[in-house]
Amino acid sequence: MARVARKVKDKRVLGLVRRYLQAGVMVGGVVSQRTEGTPQGGPLSPLLSNILLDDLDKELERRDHAFCRYADDCNIYVRSKRAGERVLASVTQFLAKRLKLKINQTKSAVERPWKRKFLGYSMTFHKQPRLKVAPASVKRFKSKLKELFRAGRGRNLAKFITELTPVLRGWMNYFRLAEVKGVFEELDGWIRRKLRCILWRQWKRTFTRAKNLMRRGLDEICAWKSATNGRGPWWNSGASHMHACYPKSYFDKLGLVSLLNQLQRL
Repeated sequence: MARVARKVKDKRVLGLVRRYLQAGVMVGGVVSQRTEGTPQGGPLSPLLSNILLDDLDKELERRDHAFCRYADDCNIYVRSKRAGERVLASVTQFLAKRLKLKINQTKSAVERPWKRKFLGYSMTFHKQPRLKVAPASVKRFKSKLKELFRAGRGRNLAKFITELTPVLRGWMNYFRLAEVKGVFEELDGWIRRKLRCILWRQWKRTFTRAKNLMRRGLDEICAWKSATNGRGPWWNSGASHMHACYPKSYFDKLGLVSLLNQLQRL
């Protein structure tokens, strides 16, 4: 409140902000008094955090550090590991003494920039680094898609792809600044394989599988050999017979968004 009052002189606004901060918390239907912090998810929280952490920005600028901060996530770039350890200790002390804030020790570390992530991004280890999607972001995205694919097993493929499209577009729009395209190419292939896996599961019987493969242009001998191979859905979804019958062009016609094409377009 003291920091807000430095700039805001209107007592009505200050009173409103204070009431926000003192509002109770409802846990299990019971209202309990708030002792510290701001209401989580409220519009005031990010604004107040930026007002409070403005002192940190000014301190880092005073020390002439290269840094990047977004809300409570901050990366400070120095030339050596020893300098990093010294800066981490001094910034931790500054936040504790001046701003009464604690650093999350489990998420904080002194490490090479390409081994850390910031807002879902990471960078390459080259002299002129390039932005890339952090491995943890890819892993989280795959987990989200796996849940959607499980729900779509018994669904019509075209309708399922329609529902999948906003998720793919949204993720791609967020990572549009990435300069390393390999991960998008790999994800495109993985998504198509998951869709082929759904088809293979839906067919269930050997006769149905052979008939559908022949319908897509595979000769009778190969179709029956593929349908009776005894392998599981995931193996078959990556096999040559499914690739030949359901190539990328098939999914393009169904409206499947290609992450790589989207990146190139953006």
